[in-house]
Amino acid sequence: MKKTILLCYILLFAMICNAQGPSITSWLQNTTETGSYYMTGNSTAIDNGILYNCQKVEYSNDFAYVHTKGIPAYPTGPFGDGNPSQAEDQDAIYKIPLAPVANTGNPDNTTAGNIGVFINGVSLFDYRDGVAWNPNTQALCGGPGNPPCPGGMGVQNDWNRDAIPAEMAGFDCSKAHPAMGNYHHHQNPSAFKLDINVVSDICNMYDADGLYAIDPNNHSPLIGFAYDGFPIYGAYGYKNVDGTGGIVRVKSSYQLRDITTRVNGPDVDAEIIAGGPNGGVQVLFLGYFREDYEYIAQTGEDYLDEHNGRFCVTPEYPNGTYGYFATVDENWNSAYPYVVGPTFYGNRENRKVDTVNEVTTIYTPEPNAITASQLDKMNISIFPNPAVDLIGIQMNGLVNSKIAIEMLDLSGKLIATSMIEEGSTIAYFDVQTVYEGVYFLKFMMNRESVTRKVMVAKD
Repeated sequence: MKKTILLCYILLFAMICNAQGPSITSWLQNTTETGSYYMTGNSTAIDNGILYNCQKVEYSNDFAYVHTKGIPAYPTGPFGDGNPSQAEDQDAIYKIPLAPVANTGNPDNTTAGNIGVFINGVSLFDYRDGVAWNPNTQALCGGPGNPPCPGGMGVQNDWNRDAIPAEMAGFDCSKAHPAMGNYHHHQNPSAFKLDINVVSDICNMYDADGLYAIDPNNHSPLIGFAYDGFPIYGAYGYKNVDGTGGIVRVKSSYQLRDITTRVNGPDVDAEIIAGGPNGGVQVLFLGYFREDYEYIAQTGEDYLDEHNGRFCVTPEYPNGTYGYFATVDENWNSAYPYVVGPTFYGNRENRKVDTVNEVTTIYTPEPNAITASQLDKMNISIFPNPAVDLIGIQMNGLVNSKIAIEMLDLSGKLIATSMIEEGSTIAYFDVQTVYEGVYFLKFMMNRESVTRKVMVAKD
């Protein structure tokens, strides 16, 4: 009898652990704080009155239901290509399978619009921006300012424009923009200013960050889920799929084709007068279209398959999982196919639903257990140091619990406070009116704290 009771407890515990796996526990939740945005010409972020991150997570035996307004903790905008939209409340529910399965038939293509969702509730799009090449008119079609493409929206054309290079001017500091209010990333959600080679100056005036900051010394965090239910990771992972070999940049197996002409398309580097918000002369360089790339299978385990993923051990899945990676190049600039695609590994479904039509359990997140030693080892960058008028603080990796920061003088007197929210990575202290000298920054997370020294110097 005792053995039977013990076995029941073991099975119940296993069911609970399975039920509350990463597809339930990874979402960043917030029910009190609101997001912000920039208006062109104003470097002060404005409160948008919309709750950021996810507001509720509930789950059944088969699915997690994630309620979100689609707004990040980091400021959004402005969008320099004339995009009139702002990030708007999506009032979305995403139905994520707890046990996704591989597609054993013909793989599903990624589609226009949402193909996944990040753990802060922000949408993921694939490479495309809705613009393509019409060989009949020898001109771009689709998208704002261009005539419709033959067949209409959603039809696969011979040459489909890659949003990452083509819409660079329209991305905000966090590498995202809205489509009719649906704020989304096509690419690795880490701010432009954090790349080794910074390819956009948008952060200079409209400072923001992204969901996480790349840390080349640690496995990237789980940052989202694709519409087939499989997890999405950042740019770095274990070199070998069994979790060994150290930390490396996980690489795309796609490369630019060696071509100068495009069949039924424009020549490479052709110049055209384009419509759309940018207008003017556009150069159709190699990489302007998705079809400029080809998949070349690689032998190294740190290279990804044709879906931009691999089956491997990760911190959240010690027994292994199929996972996608948000690929970047050696300069941390986004690398095609960016996150997921051009096809899914698993069975793609529309995960956005109107209601929850089954019995569920509400998931209430527990405070993340962290020791003072772990907090002390977090990669905290303080810049500049010494500082004259502004102290910037950058946390590497993903911040999944609020970090309160106090600025103290040598006597322990509190000078100022700041906060790094979940799903954000930066904080600032204005020290223009602070006396010259030595100060301490005290970082506090879940009752643990560490201290860093900083200098304030005056000219």
